[in-house]
Amino acid sequence: MCAGGCGEERAGRYSRAVAGAVYLVGAGPGDPGLITQRGADLLARADVVVYDGLASPVLLRLAPDGCERVYAGKKRSPSGEPLAQRDIEALLIERARAGKRVVRLKGGDPFVFGRGAEECAALAAAGIPFEVVPGVSAASAVPAYAGIPLTARGVASTVAFATGHEAEPDAVDWAAVARADTVVLFMALVTVGECCARLVAAGRDPATPAAAIHWGTTAAQVTVVATLRDLPRAVAGLKPPALVVIGEVVRLRSEIAWHERRALAGRRVLVTRAAGQAEKVVRAVAELGGEPMVAPLTRMAPPSDDAPLATALGKLSAYRWLVFTSANAVDHLFAAMAARGLDARALASARLACVGRATAAALARHGLSADLVPSHGDAAGVARAVLERDAAPGAVLVPRAERGREEAAALLTAAGAAVDLVPVYRLEPVPASDPAVAHALARLAAGEVDAVAFFAPSQVRALIGLAGRAALARVKVLAAIGETTAAALRESGLEPSVVASAPDGEALVGRIAAALAKET
Repeated sequence: MCAGGCGEERAGRYSRAVAGAVYLVGAGPGDPGLITQRGADLLARADVVVYDGLASPVLLRLAPDGCERVYAGKKRSPSGEPLAQRDIEALLIERARAGKRVVRLKGGDPFVFGRGAEECAALAAAGIPFEVVPGVSAASAVPAYAGIPLTARGVASTVAFATGHEAEPDAVDWAAVARADTVVLFMALVTVGECCARLVAAGRDPATPAAAIHWGTTAAQVTVVATLRDLPRAVAGLKPPALVVIGEVVRLRSEIAWHERRALAGRRVLVTRAAGQAEKVVRAVAELGGEPMVAPLTRMAPPSDDAPLATALGKLSAYRWLVFTSANAVDHLFAAMAARGLDARALASARLACVGRATAAALARHGLSADLVPSHGDAAGVARAVLERDAAPGAVLVPRAERGREEAAALLTAAGAAVDLVPVYRLEPVPASDPAVAHALARLAAGEVDAVAFFAPSQVRALIGLAGRAALARVKVLAAIGETTAAALRESGLEPSVVASAPDGEALVGRIAAALAKET
């Protein structure tokens, strides 16, 4: 639904002077994998993201680097102070009038107990074009992750949704709700005793099976099952958010619960990789039932001094070997070449070595195949592989990060190679105020992270600098993508639980799951 048109052509009462638009996007109930394709596409093109406290911070990685991120939760958070509803609406209007493409990222579905209608009304009154992008509602997703279908043949054919949060006790027609086979209550944990009593008073059998699902679809998911009569006592001590499901369908959970049975169910894994490089790892964590958190602790910037790079690009034909120790090095070298009018043909005289499959894949995206990918994937391993292939490698170019480690260069130089270590980018720390980083630091401080996956020594140093060594020492599993990164952990007094033998993020996740299983 796009009120007045969200593209170039706008008609009716919406002014053509308004260049911006607002998109109310349903973020789903917690699992970041439940974002819709349309929602993800809009996030990727947003100028501003105004996000709820119940929207997964992991989704912010989909927004462009320069996008403004504004926390709009109703409770104080590491991401920011709470905003009142009227302030949220004013913010949306102000940013859109400034010509911005604004994504209002809302937990669940904007039109299912999400106050989306209020925000749309405010935007319409202000003449702001808007679109509503439905999301996966907690109403269906949270019970599904608990193994509770809302309907089932011969068991339930009607469903009623209600809120237990209304200020007036009589705001809900409990008699009508009680007649449905399945009852789903939003925001009812605080008032669960009153809600259950009203359902019983309306004729519902006190022995009806019921469940309360806390933080459904996330690693913190907890499901409490009881009868309608006993549910208030059973959930004592449980805190919001929670969804309540009442009906015979709850009995099916014992047979078809699936989420809790996966290898990383209930586990939270912090991925320290940059957002654009974390996708495969995030997917692997989610497919094993874990909750991925992405905190890009470092970001890439041009090298402090580009003179060495300019010199190297001027003599590419002189190199016998190019040794790539990361996909970042591949991409930044080719970006620098393109800026000077060069393409893959400039590397025709060199043989190409890559540290692992991911780096070789990055090279393939630029139209070139690696001549050498060693079985043991780290900087020292690729240098040894080059020397096994070519005892006299001659001139070697190693494009790398500024202040990168020098194992490869040392081995090649010792064998008589003339090595040029050339910075093609540098890494700078991401500030602690970044929403994803702030969220990760809060979880670490609270002891709510089960594993941390590191992919570079710079990430180890950055996280220790932000969170402190003690916070990391409490984490059950510290995982390193290779020996170089593992060495950085050891130098900091932390022993890695998992060290990948090859730079394969998906394989690393599998080893994290195995290590956590031993910790249980």
